[in-house]
Order: sequence, then structure tokens, then C-alpha cells
Amino acid sequence: MGKTFYGVSLILFSLPVDRMGRWIVAGGAAIGLGAVCYYGLGMSNEIGAIEKAIIWPQYVKDRIRSTYMYFAGSVGLTALSAVLVSRSPALMGLMMRGSWLAIGATFAAMIGAGMLVRSIDYEQSPVPKHLAWMLHAGVMGAVVAPLTLLGGPLLIRAAWYTAGIVGGLSTVAMCAPSEKFLNMGAPLGVGFGLVLASSLGSMFFPPTTAFGAGLYSVAVYGGLILFSMFLLFDTQKVVHRAETQPLYGVGMQKYDPINMCMGIYMDTLNIFIRVATMLATGSGNRRK
Repeated sequence: MGKTFYGVSLILFSLPVDRMGRWIVAGGAAIGLGAVCYYGLGMSNEIGAIEKAIIWPQYVKDRIRSTYMYFAGSVGLTALSAVLVSRSPALMGLMMRGSWLAIGATFAAMIGAGMLVRSIDYEQSPVPKHLAWMLHAGVMGAVVAPLTLLGGPLLIRAAWYTAGIVGGLSTVAMCAPSEKFLNMGAPLGVGFGLVLASSLGSMFFPPTTAFGAGLYSVAVYGGLILFSMFLLFDTQKVVHRAETQPLYGVGMQKYDPINMCMGIYMDTLNIFIRVATMLATGSGNRRK
């Protein structure tokens, strides 16, 4: 979650590592396309979620549908919050302040809002749960509001590219065997730590230096690949939980569509930030 803030701070730099990073992203896209062909054309001997969907009971379909409805709602609320904050000079000044106090407050708000929404029971406290969900989306919208300085046309392009990436990866996750990506938790955790460390390091080593350029490349391009993998993981986790969590039972943990949408929502937001950063860097290089 911390990479959301630091991704914004990297937007204004253009670096010679840009071309290498784009080759890395292109390679990742080629792998994704190959996975779609491999699993989608039935070359794998294992059954994917999209094939199992034919025999899903109605409650599983309802769970997945509600999860993605909340995901869409989160994206919409985040966009609305970002626009509203961008129109307030006081709030924009607060979000763009580079002091340690402002950074700490931003981290506290993001983590606190996330913990709050996850801690409230979906069925027993529906009103507080939805209010906490809207609060979290609003906080994340405020965090990404500085991206509006890049201009509407660039952000619209970034949104379309993000939609393509998320749609393609979701297709891969749905076509692949049901638990193909659920075993990636430990490697993804290591990658998350590496990207977070690179984002933090970018605060101390400017991207105009060789070491700072390397940190920038890891934070932006490595982060894009990392969160793309996280999206595969979280998409299959949504399907797995929708299939396996019991519908009835005393003391059993019920399916929570708001909590389940949080993973794919944060993955999408981080992908969008990095795509916008890459587009801004590319535009800056062309103007030179």
C-alpha cells in the first residue's frame, strides 16, 4: 500500500533506463498472451475456473458478481475523490508536501482505512462496513490526486491501458487451472518487499544518479510486473474463496465481497499509477 504514495513522487523524472524497462514490460505481456493461448485453447490438461463456471451453483456466481461490483464501485469512488481533492488547493498542497510528517500521515491514513474496512463484519454491520469501504476509496483517491497534474488526456490513456492489462490478466487467471497462481504467495511477498525498499530508497537517491535510476526502474517497471502477478494471485483467490467458503454454518467465516475486492482493487490502482508514470516519462523524453 505504501507504494501508492511513492509511485506518485517518481512521475516527474525521465531516465535512460526507460527503454530497458519497456522491454521488460513487453516481455511480461508476451508471456501473458502465451498463457492465454495455452490455457484458453485447452492445451493444458487441467481444468480452469472459466470451465468450472458452467457447474457453479448460483451462490458462487452471486459472490463473484458482487465482488466485482464492489471493485467497480471502489474504482469509481477513487476517481471521484481524486477529482474533488485536485480542485482543492489546500488538500493538494497537503498531499504533495514532502515532509516526513506528511508522509507518515499518508501511510497512517491508508493503512488505518484498510484495516478498518477489513475488520468490520459484512453481514452483522452492513452500514458501518459500507461507510468504511467508501472512506478507504476516498483516502486512496486523495493519495493519487497529484496524478491529475499530468493532465486529463494522459490519465485517460493510462486508464485505458490499465483496463487492458487488468482485463487480460483476469482472463489468464480465469483460464488457468484453479490454483495455478495461488502458490505464489511467498515469492510475491519477497517481491513486494523489494519494490517497497526501492520506493523508499528513491527518496534518498535521486533518479539522476546511476543507483537512483536503478531504484526507479525497480519501483516502476518491477512494480508493474509485481502487481500484475499479484492480480493473477488475487483473482484466483476470489474465485477459490467464492467456491469453498460455506454458505451456512454457525461460527463459520462468511464470504465478504468487500474484503475480497480489496486485493484486486489495490493491484489495479498500483498498475494504473505505474502506467501513468511510464507514459509521463515517455512524454517527457519525446519533448526533449
